[in-house]
Amino acid sequence: MVKKIEYSVPEVSVIIPTYNRSAMVMRAVQSVLAQTWRNFECIVVDDGSTDDTFSVLAEIDDRRLRVVSRENGGVSAARNHALNISGGRFIALLDSDDEWLAEKLEKQLDFMKRGGWQISQTEEIWIRNGRRVNQCKKHEKPEGFFWERSLEMCMVSPSCVMFTRSFLEQIGLFDERMSACEDYDLWIRSGLKYPVGLLRESLTVKHGGRPDQLSNSVPCLDLLRIYSMAKMLAGGDLNVGQRESVLTEIRRKAGFYAGGCRKRGREHDALRIEELVEKLVQGYSVDPAEFIGN
Repeated sequence: MVKKIEYSVPEVSVIIPTYNRSAMVMRAVQSVLAQTWRNFECIVVDDGSTDDTFSVLAEIDDRRLRVVSRENGGVSAARNHALNISGGRFIALLDSDDEWLAEKLEKQLDFMKRGGWQISQTEEIWIRNGRRVNQCKKHEKPEGFFWERSLEMCMVSPSCVMFTRSFLEQIGLFDERMSACEDYDLWIRSGLKYPVGLLRESLTVKHGGRPDQLSNSVPCLDLLRIYSMAKMLAGGDLNVGQRESVLTEIRRKAGFYAGGCRKRGREHDALRIEELVEKLVQGYSVDPAEFIGN
């Protein structure tokens, strides 16, 4: 007979935000509950879904699962709510349309402890429209300090990541003004302070190719990344070389954004961003919120 082990305090808090994905979130949750590492809590935040997400999840009888329903406020607010009520010393994120292999928590937790990492990620398997696809070379995950590379594109996958509670306390929560790219924002904030460990095993399955994904449904992603970098400039914590790296990438992304605006006949929007970026380059103070209009 297998003895049932009761845990008073979870070592890992698994955070899953979801919105109108009842079938997919069930797959994600089931992959968590099937983990070989048992000492965890799984917090699912139903971010104001209008489908049967809450009722479907309520049918799961597992004391490690906590389902919280709240008014729709976006992925950042949903994650932050879960983080604020979580209790684990380690935190693992999972998007509601992805899933884990059964040994993901066990192997990554051991990797974190043995290496003394404050943040790490695993490799992942990509599924697009139901078929496995190979990643491009530019998406290969690096290890250690790679802050400058992170300015160009997001190099840490939320569904692959695990970090400590102390990491979160030092870096802070997700920016709730960001409707997307909130993970990019967190990683570039942390990238100057913490190296990222890489467990070189594909323990996460990332599903994509659907129109409801934030990368496909939220316009102007480059504008959100510019806003994030502008916050770093406003913080005043960068040295001369780091500041120049940020400005170089802001100019590059602003060029893409302005070009897209002009193709769509939005000359005013293109000029507005170009003028704001020029002020940054000239060393003037610019409220980062001006880039996203809030």
